[in-house]
Amino acid sequence: MKKRGILIIILVLFVGFVSVFLSTRTIVSAQEVIMSNQLLVVTLSSPVSKDAWNKGNMYVTDKQGKKVNVKPSISENGKSVVVSGLDEGTYTLHVNSQLVKKKFPFKVLNEIKSIKSKEELKAYFKLVQKVQGDTVTEALEDTMSMSSKEASSTNRGDYSTTNNQVEGVDEADLVKTNGSYLFAINENNVAIINVEDPANMKEETKIRLAADFYPSQLLLSDQTLIIMGQKNIYRPLYQESTQDMDRIALPMNPMTTVYFYDISNTKSPKLSREIATEGYMNGARLTDHTLYYVTSVYPRNWMMEEKGDMELRPFIYDSNMDKEPKPMDYDSISILPNTLEANYSIISAIDVANLKGNKVTTKGYLGGSEQLYMSKDNLYLTSTLYETPNSTTPKMIWNPGKMDTKVFKFAFNKTSVQFVASSRLTGTILNQFSMDEDNGYFRAVTTKGSSWGDDEPSENNLFILDEGMKIVGSLTGLAKKERIYSARFMGDKAYMVTFKQTDPLFVIDIATPTAPKVLGELKIPGFSNYLHPLDENHLIGFGYETKSIPQEGSDEPRILTEGMKISLFDVSDLANPKEMDTEVIGGRGTYSPIQYDHHALFQHFEKNLYGFPISIYEEGTGEEYSQFKQDGALVYQITPEKGIVLKGNLLKHENPAQLYEDWENSIQRLLYVGNSLYTISMKEITSYNLRNFEKTGKLEF
Repeated sequence: MKKRGILIIILVLFVGFVSVFLSTRTIVSAQEVIMSNQLLVVTLSSPVSKDAWNKGNMYVTDKQGKKVNVKPSISENGKSVVVSGLDEGTYTLHVNSQLVKKKFPFKVLNEIKSIKSKEELKAYFKLVQKVQGDTVTEALEDTMSMSSKEASSTNRGDYSTTNNQVEGVDEADLVKTNGSYLFAINENNVAIINVEDPANMKEETKIRLAADFYPSQLLLSDQTLIIMGQKNIYRPLYQESTQDMDRIALPMNPMTTVYFYDISNTKSPKLSREIATEGYMNGARLTDHTLYYVTSVYPRNWMMEEKGDMELRPFIYDSNMDKEPKPMDYDSISILPNTLEANYSIISAIDVANLKGNKVTTKGYLGGSEQLYMSKDNLYLTSTLYETPNSTTPKMIWNPGKMDTKVFKFAFNKTSVQFVASSRLTGTILNQFSMDEDNGYFRAVTTKGSSWGDDEPSENNLFILDEGMKIVGSLTGLAKKERIYSARFMGDKAYMVTFKQTDPLFVIDIATPTAPKVLGELKIPGFSNYLHPLDENHLIGFGYETKSIPQEGSDEPRILTEGMKISLFDVSDLANPKEMDTEVIGGRGTYSPIQYDHHALFQHFEKNLYGFPISIYEEGTGEEYSQFKQDGALVYQITPEKGIVLKGNLLKHENPAQLYEDWENSIQRLLYVGNSLYTISMKEITSYNLRNFEKTGKLEF
């Protein structure tokens, strides 16, 4: 009886959008959970009349079935109903028109509820299994295991900083510098290189890390070097057992592990602290000497029947307090509104300035996290919602049906983490640059539908939300049959690149949050995968050139990707954006990590220099064939006055016998200290004079 009661409580409190996995995930609406500062928005399949409330065809009841004194707002087309102003409680919206007869249960919460016990958590996962099927977690975990996974900060000092999205919010990267030393990941070690004399660089030491730890990201906070990566450990994390055979039977469990090293003596760095959180790294940020990072955990809840005593909580570790990983406290785990997911998003925060005295704040939230955006004060995580296709076409990967995005907002006050609100946006979000926060407003661009399917042709949208995550302004239906390839928010302007056959650059005025409007549009060949601000009137686009080939029997031409393309956009006349200058590098197959990783962009603000690693391919015989030419790095000076000018050619000499890149010697990052430029690969660091780009030194790891 007790278990049944707990299951009913979980059903009432937390059933949001029910997910069912067939070939991919499907969601059907069950019960909406909203915060008291949010609006309930219900979309109807058929319209209701504007006077439906007055006629008694629409009303809201409480848990006892009594009508509540609230008046819904009905949209002009009669297909959307908005309810607000309700206190915490359980309610039902009743619609009884000629075309629509339906009940919409929903719950209003003042704050999200924490899990109170082992029984509650097990009841939640049993409910997940019931509505999703036992294969969901396995499928999600397999997907994750294959993944390795603002105004822009400018370099105004004497050395490089990481190309961050938000000024003052540092992002983790492969290489960092403090102006005297370079800190670079080298296999499963971190090398500390003295670069005060660029002609005679010295390796001060290597921080040699354990063989089972794989470093992937670095951050610097004064005299503390932060090394982040994944450690796979054999532990009985999922069951309460001490049997050796149980340990061996369980696979390795990933722990995102963080090492803090005191580098006040660079020749002998000292480990200050080690912390770890179960799961795969989603992202990390450092602001005001506080480290924030997010991991995603997929517990093996399908094993509950076989292992009744298994542990479903994520594990954490802190060398200041623990001898080995331990499960999170139940009251540190909450369920996000409108989610019924079998995975956790775990947010951790620690004050790096006082490592010895401060505790780690760790909060676990049941609900997915895919894309991550962080401002100085807030963190936003996204999760994709799926719905069944309307057509009779079988739902496959290429026909996933309708996909929308749930955005969750969390507020920070140093290491305090607090869930604020959430909202559902039509369409999907591409990456972190599709999101932004300014003056308390959250802005995002999404793509709805598929640019290659006929069931629901794609279109693109912009949404503006207030501090409570209520949508206050939007633009929908942009660039039909295309999808977003890149976006950038700059103050009261938004720039968005879509593509299918040509590259429309949209200039959008978002100065008035309630009334965004498209100011201008530029259509050119090719597309930009990354947009970078040059100044308030100019943008740099990094992407690819394309060419169009007519196809017999088809109205649409075939689009082929050509060489890498750099575009300089002039947006001083907002209604008439222009492509001032272009540079096309190599042919089909030419590749640079900047196409997907903005950290690969080198920039020197005072000298207007922009560089990146690159592998160049040339078009060979036949339409599809390309062959490797050379790799290295290129540095351009980009200005509105002179356009795009090549300044540093750091390409290796051509070798006809070399068919592919030598990945161990391929340049991964470029940065500068003083008047010297440094290129870093897995095997070596090379220094160049920043004035003439002549080589001055070389150090092999």
